[in-house]
Amino acid sequence: MKRSSRPDGHKAQYTALLGGMSRQKFLDEYWQKKPLLIRGAMPGFIGLLSADELAGLACEDDVQSRLVSHIRGRWTLENGPFAETRFAKLPEKNWTLLVQGINHHLQAAADLLQQFDFIPHARLDDLMVSYAPDGGGVGPHFDSYDVFLLQGQGRRLWRISAQTDLALIEDAPLRLLKGFTSETEWLLEPGDMLYLPPKIAHWGIAVGDCMTYSIGFRAPTAQEFATQFLGYLQENIHMDGIYTDPDLKLQKHPARISADMVENVATLFKKIKWHKDDIAGFLGSYLSEPKSHIVFDAPAKLSRDTFCKKVKARGIALNLKSLALFDDKRFFINGEQFDMPAECAGILKLLADKRQVTAEELDKSAINVNLVGLLHMWYQNGYLVFPKI
Repeated sequence: MKRSSRPDGHKAQYTALLGGMSRQKFLDEYWQKKPLLIRGAMPGFIGLLSADELAGLACEDDVQSRLVSHIRGRWTLENGPFAETRFAKLPEKNWTLLVQGINHHLQAAADLLQQFDFIPHARLDDLMVSYAPDGGGVGPHFDSYDVFLLQGQGRRLWRISAQTDLALIEDAPLRLLKGFTSETEWLLEPGDMLYLPPKIAHWGIAVGDCMTYSIGFRAPTAQEFATQFLGYLQENIHMDGIYTDPDLKLQKHPARISADMVENVATLFKKIKWHKDDIAGFLGSYLSEPKSHIVFDAPAKLSRDTFCKKVKARGIALNLKSLALFDDKRFFINGEQFDMPAECAGILKLLADKRQVTAEELDKSAINVNLVGLLHMWYQNGYLVFPKI
């Protein structure tokens, strides 16, 4: 494996994604319930990039990557970015390179994720691609989120178990299961896909050189949600008044926090209220917020008039790193929320759903001043780009 330049990829449409099953049937019978093997989910699919191109991405500062090795019974983990020379020193077997967020760097990867739009964008995490020579893998483990495992080039053997014993090996660099008992084994060929709900134990082992495309979904813990929501409330609520205690009593111990003071503050805190609208605003902002390593580069400045002419001629698209969501009255993009004017709603919803709006679609909607203002602002922030023609 060697480093090469960033890939271009290609775009394709796959109509057999769920093996002929309707999307609703999949959601009803399999989503977060049980595994599903789909042979020929993407006929003819051999991947979007080569192993060398994947290694090239793993050398970039703005890409999250890991290298997992299993040598002489010992697991090791290295985090990127990697030097180009690292890949020349790898053994012939028993290691795996994993690169996160391929959809942030490759248009074809973003297009691939759009095939899974029967799951809300708010639940989508990213597309991870792994390369492994013979015997490579990350060991027996389980995920706390849903994942589709799509086989690209080569073959991978998946060992699956619905075991309830999820104890982990202590002091391991990865979250590896201490005891793993395989219940089912499937050998995936190019274009085959395996869906796994959370907490299903699995172990993927490369059979010869292979690449696997993992479509993962977010599953924040209750603690994470609560912590982030309280932070959101801190920034978005306002409470009047100050602490008072007109009935203060003389205390034997001046350092003691009295029961009266606790009660007074408890009464004060009862005034903190939130509603479903606050939760919707929080979800839109939090779930669309980019990960900490993501940076948006501002483009060359364009006047609003010049921008408007280019949009009318070429359409507009989300930056590969951008995520847009909406509710009934607000539009969220990369953690920011905006009121959604009624005259802009149709185009903004289309932009969020499809990640781009064509010039023809804009023309049909009669582009207006408010819409141009919002799009121009987001373009200047680096959130939007002009589609390639």
